[in-house]
Amino acid sequence: MKRIVIVLLFVAISTHAVLAQINIIPQPVEIKTGQGYFKLNPNSGISYPANNTDARRVAEQLAQQLSRVTGYKIPVLSGIMTTGLGNITLNINANLDPKLGNEGYNLKVNETITTITANSAAGLFYGVQTFKQLLPDEIEGMVKAENIQWQAPAVEITDYPRFGWRGLMLDVSRHFFNKEEVKRYIDDMVKYKYNILHFHLTDDQGWRIEIKSLPKLTEVGAWNVKKTGRFGTFSKPDSTEPRDYGGFYTQEDISELVQYAKDRFVNIVPEIDVPGHSLAAIASYPELVSTPGKYYVNSGEKFMEWPPKGHFYGLIDNTLNPASEKVYTFLDKVFTEIAQLFPFEYIHMGGDETARNFWEKSAEIKALMQKEKLKNLDEVQAYFVTRVNKIINSKGKKMIGWDEILDGGLTPGAAVMSWRGGQAGVSGMSGGARAAKMGHEVVMTPQDFVYLDYMQGDEIMEPKVYASLRMKKVYSFEPIPEGVDPKFIKGGQGNLWTEQVYNLRQLQYMTWPRGLALSEAVWSPKSSRNWSDFITRVEDQLARLTMAGTKYSPAMYEPDIKASKAGANGVEVQLNTEIDGVDVYYSFDNSFPDNYYPKYTAPVTVPKDAEQLRIVSYRNGRQVGRPMTISVAELRKRAGL
Repeated sequence: MKRIVIVLLFVAISTHAVLAQINIIPQPVEIKTGQGYFKLNPNSGISYPANNTDARRVAEQLAQQLSRVTGYKIPVLSGIMTTGLGNITLNINANLDPKLGNEGYNLKVNETITTITANSAAGLFYGVQTFKQLLPDEIEGMVKAENIQWQAPAVEITDYPRFGWRGLMLDVSRHFFNKEEVKRYIDDMVKYKYNILHFHLTDDQGWRIEIKSLPKLTEVGAWNVKKTGRFGTFSKPDSTEPRDYGGFYTQEDISELVQYAKDRFVNIVPEIDVPGHSLAAIASYPELVSTPGKYYVNSGEKFMEWPPKGHFYGLIDNTLNPASEKVYTFLDKVFTEIAQLFPFEYIHMGGDETARNFWEKSAEIKALMQKEKLKNLDEVQAYFVTRVNKIINSKGKKMIGWDEILDGGLTPGAAVMSWRGGQAGVSGMSGGARAAKMGHEVVMTPQDFVYLDYMQGDEIMEPKVYASLRMKKVYSFEPIPEGVDPKFIKGGQGNLWTEQVYNLRQLQYMTWPRGLALSEAVWSPKSSRNWSDFITRVEDQLARLTMAGTKYSPAMYEPDIKASKAGANGVEVQLNTEIDGVDVYYSFDNSFPDNYYPKYTAPVTVPKDAEQLRIVSYRNGRQVGRPMTISVAELRKRAGL
């Protein structure tokens, strides 16, 4: 009996060890754990279905990555392998499995062989991403790893996405990111099964794509004055400062990026943001604006007012003139070339944040309103959107735009990205819900859940932006609003505006690990959402991000600092983290605390003469948060004193 107990205990421990390694993000639909391990060896190979070039590309990508880190020369072979330990086989179903759809897969790992089966090469690709997460963290390295057991636990996984649109938006207008940096961003996102890159190519700070019929767009519109500091507070450039900061993609660059994305089963959605956000275009072609003047590409100096109440307005006219036929001729040229460069079915026309105070003064626009019987400026914008939709449709494409295109009535066939929310109880889902009930397709991108430019933790640790967004809230994102027919919700997307993002490292930092939470919200079954389990898997992924050289934020370990009045003139501080199991230590004596200092367990009263509070976070005896310092003056301000 004693021997049986020991054996059972050994099995339980072994099973636990296997389970501990299955920390996949996004969470698969179904996982069945087995016994033992699949092991790669110097004789391992990868096979793919004969005469399937897409499947061969998936096999070659996997072989390249495995060969780099293992040092094994892993061959890629056409046809099905039947013998040999440590082989990997990619299969395409002869009879389509309706449950898997186009992007689902079945992954079987046992002690002999790993098999990935799907209805398409896209499904194989996503199966490969899951398989790599079963291997040691060193799979994400760039060089051969020494003394590693290249093994994956035995498991059977059936998986498929909840939504077909799983996107990230990259703003390359505020700050330009070259094509190699964009490729790296694509590499990072596909590991977590994103399949849409929304490319925000034009804005007030730069026009980033070559339009051969309109050369001034990149000769003039792609360049501004380099400024360093906080965007929106910069001094106005003078005539002596060189306009040499920026850049653009040639059409050859775009073709290269489109193919690179396609090879990884990502579609690129190009955005040309009109009629607002158009200062780069107007600086290039001033005849496009209704307000005569001399225009320059914005460098981050203030040019809009955002009152706490009421509608924002422009200090400079950055809007295209909806009453000018020159504008529609211009847009026809732009969208002709855009449509030829991007094979995806959608073109994004922006449509957001149009400052209308200059429209109100325009005689041309007043004449347009009288001619077309337009009652207000919402209907003026709707007139513009309708004409842009016709232009885009004439190129064989569908139009999508931010939810402002709903204002004044939306033209049939247009799709909507729903973003506005976060104020006075208004949800960023509301516009999308309204559009879906009108029969329009919708991609949910609510700012209060998925705006990745928002601060990730306490504002003393982040480049200051107008709001914060913790990872836990991203994880709670539900793309289908209550009462909406799911068939109209294409999926969800995170948006990364780059006003405060100057380089690739900060781009990564703002995306990860919040991008992990979003990937699960748009891929995994809603019923599988579990925050505590997710955090366990995130911590496993952080090691992989480190191995890949990808920067990420540790904000999930760091507390929000909340202050309130205590007595007549005192201050009480709360230090709460978004995950359990984090110990927060603090000091008021100006020294830097570690885990031998007082541990936060309940609200703390600030000593009468203290100048600052310092904080640090630990988990399982290891420092995980950055040292944080906040002045008592700031605490008093937060407490309303």
